[in-house]
Amino acid sequence: MIYKVLYQEESKEAPVRERTTCTYVDAETEREVRTKLADRKLNIEYIQALDEDHLAYEQQSEDFKVENL
Repeated sequence: MIYKVLYQEESKEAPVRERTTCTYVDAETEREVRTKLADRKLNIEYIQALDEDHLAYEQQSEDFKVENL
């Protein structure tokens, strides 16, 4: 399953919408996503599992790239 992860680069700062970035991760569970990203020390705001329709929409973006961790 593909998950969309919204995060802040700086883990010690309060989340600010203008600095929120996202990445896409292929994993079985949300816990697995968190485990895969743990070494990056990101401030994860939200992890969303993408259904087929939402994934198709996200794939239309030129920034869409699934990370293989």
